[in-house]
Amino acid sequence: MRNTEPPGRRAWLGLLVLVLPTLVVAMDLTGLFLALPRLSAGLGASSTQQLWISDSYGFLVAGLVITMGTLGDRIGRRRLLLIGAAAFAVVSVLAAWSPNPETLIIARALLGVAGATLTPSTLALITSMFRDERQRGRAIAIWATSQFAGGALGPVLAGFLLQYFSWGSVFLIAVPVMTLLLVVGPMVLPEYRNPAPGRLDLPSVGLSLAAVLPIVYGLKQLTVEGTGSLLVPVGAILAGVVFGVVFVRRQLKLETPLLDLRLFRNRPFTAVLVALVFAGVAMAGTGLLVTQYLQSVLGYSALASAVLFAPMGVAVAAGTMAAPMLTGWLKPVTAIAGGLAVSVLGSVALILVDSEDGLPLVLTGVVVLALGTGPLFALGTGLVVGSVPVERAGSAASMSETGNYFGGSLGLALLGALGAGVYGSRMAGAVAAGAPASAGETLAGATAAARQLPPAEAAQLVHTAKDAFTSGVNVTGVVAAVLFATLVVLVAKSRSATESTAPKAEPQPAVSR
Repeated sequence: MRNTEPPGRRAWLGLLVLVLPTLVVAMDLTGLFLALPRLSAGLGASSTQQLWISDSYGFLVAGLVITMGTLGDRIGRRRLLLIGAAAFAVVSVLAAWSPNPETLIIARALLGVAGATLTPSTLALITSMFRDERQRGRAIAIWATSQFAGGALGPVLAGFLLQYFSWGSVFLIAVPVMTLLLVVGPMVLPEYRNPAPGRLDLPSVGLSLAAVLPIVYGLKQLTVEGTGSLLVPVGAILAGVVFGVVFVRRQLKLETPLLDLRLFRNRPFTAVLVALVFAGVAMAGTGLLVTQYLQSVLGYSALASAVLFAPMGVAVAAGTMAAPMLTGWLKPVTAIAGGLAVSVLGSVALILVDSEDGLPLVLTGVVVLALGTGPLFALGTGLVVGSVPVERAGSAASMSETGNYFGGSLGLALLGALGAGVYGSRMAGAVAAGAPASAGETLAGATAAARQLPPAEAAQLVHTAKDAFTSGVNVTGVVAAVLFATLVVLVAKSRSATESTAPKAEPQPAVSR
């Protein structure tokens, strides 16, 4: 029989402990961006090394989250979480005192391996600890809130630390948090594992890495290359797709697959995963363009832009916290669709932003857009992990996290390229009229070119370039509005099948306290 006993004090204390690694991993992803210029200067890192310092962490997380989610189901989620926390703390110290760029790149990659163990383990443990659907929804909302709050606070805290300490302090934030998890975790977190896990299929692990890593790499390179050489990024994406097809075919043949793709027969499960991917596309793309708009068009510093942009993460957190209350009178799928409709309104606000006094409108747009996604990230994640027997929650959690990573990478690549394309097309006339070619490539290029011109011509060129960049923000708003509106229809159509997402009767998992 399923255990439907309401969670007690120990479960809620356990949730507070599980929030800690989630918060740190999110902060680690976003906080490095402000530290990168200083650490690059201190270590003498080249532009290519800077790219690998920032990207190696995300690559390894994206590539290993599927494997780690399933591994936790097999060896025990608490065990994997504590192993990952210990590794994260040790490697964070190594990263903080890296003597050269190569050491820091290796440390960031190892942090990615450790980080891949944390998120699926925390989410799967929450699913196991909170068996009542309503209580589980509240717990996942708190978990999701910490994830987005960490993403918002990362650059702000990093900016504060960099004012008073060396760049290594950004990495040392994780050490006391992970130490606390290692001390308190065994006391408040129960152990859960699949009583009949089957054999871990190593060829599937290799195929998942061969599929995910090239695709994520290619998408990130498209963001960097823009309209330049597309051979390497496109080739990487195609190679990843080929390995992905082989991976899918193998999973469908295995009795105990690394990833149970048969879950996609469940309509709400599929609709929510698709929504998570494309909401990630819209949020990452608008986030990229808006942060650049704040700095390049409105002239704010990197730290000031991080502070101004923080309300986007806070808004997502607020939306996730409010989501469980909506289920008191709305079905989860209906609440998700309603929230995505709110995101459409936020996207429309970005369409109306101009290059002169657009700060109030752009901040309103990203806050409303982010607020509307809250029910998706809270309730949608609950629907995904609630669609499987509890002993396979780690595998389901890894699907959700992989969708988030792909959505974010796809958004940065595609909407970043779209913004650059719009800028170039709007600047074509100025270049044809005699402006330097560099002015038609980037706003920074136009600003640099303007320094070589007479004051009147320089002011006109910069004004034209700012208008062109703002047009990219406007077009991104249009794309985001279309994406969110499409997701509203998709999720609403799956509403009739919501009942099929109820947790299935499952054998009692192996539990040790």
